[in-house]
Amino acid sequence: MRVLFWGTPDFSLPSFRALLGEGHDVVGVVTQPDRPSGRGRKVRPSPVKQAAIEERIPVLTPESPRGEAFLDMLQALRPDISVVVAYGHILLPEVLGLPGKGSVNVHASLLPELRGAAPVNWAVAWGYDCTGVTVMRMNEGMDEGPILLQREVPISEDDTASGLYLRLSQVGAEALVEVLPLLELGVIEAIEQEHHRATYAPKVDRDVARIDWTLSARNLGSHIRGMDSVPGAWAILHDKPVKLFQPQVRPLESEAPPGTVVSADPEMGLLVKAGDESVLLLEAQPEGKRRMEVSAWLRGGGPVAGDRFQ
Repeated sequence: MRVLFWGTPDFSLPSFRALLGEGHDVVGVVTQPDRPSGRGRKVRPSPVKQAAIEERIPVLTPESPRGEAFLDMLQALRPDISVVVAYGHILLPEVLGLPGKGSVNVHASLLPELRGAAPVNWAVAWGYDCTGVTVMRMNEGMDEGPILLQREVPISEDDTASGLYLRLSQVGAEALVEVLPLLELGVIEAIEQEHHRATYAPKVDRDVARIDWTLSARNLGSHIRGMDSVPGAWAILHDKPVKLFQPQVRPLESEAPPGTVVSADPEMGLLVKAGDESVLLLEAQPEGKRRMEVSAWLRGGGPVAGDRFQ
């Protein structure tokens, strides 16, 4: 089929490459415009744009995917189907319906659970033991289209959002290339979602990522792992922000207030009091520095026992 691919971040790349690997004719790519990124805030193309240029595939980078001129450019590509994988904009009905076989989306949850912008982060932060991917037909609702295929992926107690993100991107690519031949043959059934079961996964940002030390150690650990590695869970220590990673729950109770450093041993890690038990933290990123092992931070002037995170 002639596929028009919509995607922007790294999550989209396995699906893009799988389409090419299966011999689909990717006639064009729509992605977000070049944006500042990295520590130097240098303007860079999206990962999908970079990959499309390497494959010599036409790339469109509209600020907003709408308007007659944009629709004319899409029509000129004569796509049979649009495939959308983490593009970053809601598409209008006239865009979704332009290809003859409509538009499909790869979403990183088991819909109708975790509709929205950050399903991977919240699956971890809310302590889910299982998530997955859904390939669905798109309609004008947000992640409300009928389901074509789902694949489950377990979440372990050590999983971070960044690690789960990579696994789901691969599973999503495999599910996508399984669905497309069935769509082409017209032998796959689309199943309406159970909309009453819907939950929502809003965008994560710096405010959301701030650590609440009054949470139970288990929930606090899930939150930290769910914010890894972007935006990164953070707290204030000595009036400066620090990001914290790699939490482990420890059944060590203390009378100290939540957020208090119980012990700061370079050999053992950083142990901090939570709402009930404690959390051992193995990695940190102080303001203006790279992410590092807590042992290096503690040897270089990090917190000591009795300090308190806010």
